[in-house]
Amino acid sequence: MLDPQETEAQFEQRWWELMNQMRQRFGKKPDLNALLLLIGVQELGQGAGPFTKEQKQDLMHIATCRLFSISGYYELESVDEDGWPHYRLVNPVPFANLKEQERMLKWHILEYFDSED
Repeated sequence: MLDPQETEAQFEQRWWELMNQMRQRFGKKPDLNALLLLIGVQELGQGAGPFTKEQKQDLMHIATCRLFSISGYYELESVDEDGWPHYRLVNPVPFANLKEQERMLKWHILEYFDSED
C-alpha cells in the first residue's frame, strides 16, 4: 500500500531517479503509457514485439493489473496457451480523482521497479 511514512519530497525523488534510469536506458524520458507498455512487455516475457495496437492495449492492461496486484487489488488467475497472463479483480480499486490516480499508479510503478532490482 502507499507508504504513509514517505514524504511527498521522498516520493518525488524516487520518481525522478526512476525517470533518470529510464532516460539512460532508452534515450528519452518515458510517459506513463510508455512505462505501462514496458511493464506489460516485461510481464508477457516474449520480447519487444512487434505488437498490434490492440495487443499494446492488452499489454497496458496486463501492466495495470500486475501493478495493482502489489496492493492486493488483482491476482494472477491464469496464463493462456499463448503465454498471456490473465488477472482477476479481488478488491475494488478505491475511487480517486485524476491526480490521486496518477500518484497511485506512479507509486505502484516505483514499487514494481524496486522489486525488480
